[in-house]
Amino acid sequence: MRENPLVLHVLGARPNFVKAAPVVRALGELGVRQGIIHTGQHYDALMSDVFFADLGLPEPVANLGVGSGSHAKQTAALLVGLEEVVQEHEPDLVVVYGDVNSTLAAILVCAKLGVPTAHVEAGLRSFDRGMPEEVNRVVTDALADLLFATSPEALAYLAGEGVPASKTHLVGNPMIDSLYAALPALDPAPVVARLGIPDRYAVATLHRPANVDTPEAAKELVDAVLEVSRQVPVVVPVHPRGKARLAEAGLVDGGTVRVVDPLGYVDFLSLVRGAALVVTDSGGVQEETTMLGVPCLTLRPNTERPITITHGTNRLVTPALLPAAAEKALADGAATPAGELPVLWDGKAGPRIATVIAAWLKGDNLAPASQAKRPE
Repeated sequence: MRENPLVLHVLGARPNFVKAAPVVRALGELGVRQGIIHTGQHYDALMSDVFFADLGLPEPVANLGVGSGSHAKQTAALLVGLEEVVQEHEPDLVVVYGDVNSTLAAILVCAKLGVPTAHVEAGLRSFDRGMPEEVNRVVTDALADLLFATSPEALAYLAGEGVPASKTHLVGNPMIDSLYAALPALDPAPVVARLGIPDRYAVATLHRPANVDTPEAAKELVDAVLEVSRQVPVVVPVHPRGKARLAEAGLVDGGTVRVVDPLGYVDFLSLVRGAALVVTDSGGVQEETTMLGVPCLTLRPNTERPITITHGTNRLVTPALLPAAAEKALADGAATPAGELPVLWDGKAGPRIATVIAAWLKGDNLAPASQAKRPE
C-alpha cells in the first residue's frame, strides 16, 4: 500500500450521494486522501448538483455525464468511462454505494483491473431477480473486498451466499446519518408555501421500471394515485425517468394533484417530514419515512428493506389496494413505532465505515462482523 493511499467514491444517483456524504466526511476527518467520481447517471441538476450542495460533498474529480439509456447502453458507457478514470487515478480502494448501474459498472471495472473495492449497503435482498437492482446487488457483493451491511439480516444473506465473514462489517445505515445531520434544517412550511399546497398532504415518488415502463402499468398506478388524491392532496416530485409515461397516463398538475420538478435533498425531506402519508416505490424513501415516523405505502410486491415493514412504519401494497390502504393510514395518523429505531440507526454509520477503511488501508487485521462486538 502506498504511503498516502487514495480512496475513490463512485456516485451515480441521488441515493448514492446521501449514503456517501457521511463516509466522505468521516474519512476526511481521519485524514484519508479521497475523491469522487460522478458518473452522471442522474444528470438533471435537481437530481445531482443540488445534492452535492445540500450534503456538503466536494467537487468530483471526474464527471462522466453518461445520462440515461437502456441498461445495456448505460452500463456500457459507464464501463468505458470508469475504466479510463480508474486507470488515470490509480486508487488504492474504490467505494461503491447501493445498487444502481454505476455501482455494477464500477465493481466490474475494478475486478478486471485488480483494484480493491468496498460496497456500502451490502447484503440487501428482495429475492426478485426481475428487479435490475437485485442483479446489481448480487454481483456487486460477490466481487467486493469489503462489505458494509446496514442490518443484521443483510449479514445473514451474505453468509448464505458464501461471502467470507472476514469481509463483512455491520455498520448501520449511512443514509440515516445524513438524515440526522439534516434534521435541524427540515422545515415543511417554506416548501409547502412555495408549492402552494395545503398543510395536510401526501407525497408520492414513482420511478421503478415495473411501475412506469409500460402504458398499462403506468395507467394503473396513476389511477390509484388519483383515487388517493380524492382523500388528500398529493404532491408528486416527478423523477425524469418515466415522466413522459406518467403524463401520458393522466398524471398532470392540477386540482388535488401537484406535479413538481425533482426537489433537492433538504426540500424533499422537509416535504416528507410534514406529510400525512408517503406513497413510493423507492428503497431509500422507505428508510427515511421510518426514521421520520411518517406512514409509508410502498407500491411494490417486495422490498429489500424488510426492517421497515417489521418496524411497523411501511406497508407493501398493490395499485388496486392503494386507495383503501391510504384511507387507513390517514385515519391511523403518525407511524410512530413502538420502541427504538432499528439497530445502529444512530447517525454513526459513516464513522464506523471510515474506521474500517482506514484500518484496512494500513493493513490492520479486522475482526469479522460475526465475531466483533456490536459497535458502540
